[in-house]
Amino acid sequence: MKKSQSASLADRIQQLTDMSMKRPVMKFNTAKFKEFIKTTPKNYSVIVMFTAMAPQRQCQICRHANDEFVVVANSFRYYQPYSNKLFFALVDFDEGSDVFQMMRLNTAPVYMHFPAKGKPKAADTMDIQRVGLAAEAIAKWILERTDIQIRVFRPPSYSGIIAVFMLLILIGGFLYLRRNNLDFIYNKTIWGLGAVLFTLTMISGQMWNHIRGPPFVYKSANGNVAYIHGSSQGQLVLETYIVLLLYGAVVVGMIFMTEAASRKGDVKKRRIFTVIGLALVAIFFSLLLSIFRNKAQGYPYRYY
Repeated sequence: MKKSQSASLADRIQQLTDMSMKRPVMKFNTAKFKEFIKTTPKNYSVIVMFTAMAPQRQCQICRHANDEFVVVANSFRYYQPYSNKLFFALVDFDEGSDVFQMMRLNTAPVYMHFPAKGKPKAADTMDIQRVGLAAEAIAKWILERTDIQIRVFRPPSYSGIIAVFMLLILIGGFLYLRRNNLDFIYNKTIWGLGAVLFTLTMISGQMWNHIRGPPFVYKSANGNVAYIHGSSQGQLVLETYIVLLLYGAVVVGMIFMTEAASRKGDVKKRRIFTVIGLALVAIFFSLLLSIFRNKAQGYPYRYY
């Protein structure tokens, strides 16, 4: 009996190895899921991405999640410590709806680790709302669950370099055309606007997006699309744009009030500027605090 089980295990490992050599992320239906993951004994771990990439499912982040998952799988495949102790698989809802029911999943995407021994624990499901979908975050989570370190290799992208190069050409061309009239360089308003835009970009969370790679939006447990992350430990890309606009509106309000205080002359116009500035600051700063209270439960302060 033990010989037949070991032979069966060896056959399964060989099949998995052959499939993973053809495609780093293997596609599993219900039958393959039961054969290679639910069947025991096994001495290998499987990282499974549960997804729904069919157009009719309207999963806006599933494609991005799949791209990051493939990056991790390819990195593991071509990394030196590659072994047959870890495999990557994908289960699409339209090809394995029974698996979703079996695992009691009602959302996608989901990354889950199926260990070599025992059943998956709570920590074997990656918390993508907290850590994001970036390949680096997936690799870190895999290290925590399997002690297998994966160094992420991304395909080289020259789009950023080309964009910077084109921007420098445009700036250089503009300066050359205006070489006889460069007074605008000393314009305080232009430099002030540039400083404000840079500051708003930094405080709105763009660096978090660059480092963590969060989803643009995601579907909440009740099926609705969420634009604001429900935790203070995470954020969404669209959320940073919303915060950027709110900060910008507060800044515009402050500029209106400053202009009203520093200007001389028409009192009526200054009063209008003051009222508009106060309204902008009061409304949009209140919205900022409202978002913060939703993310940081128990925050006691509000502003009307």
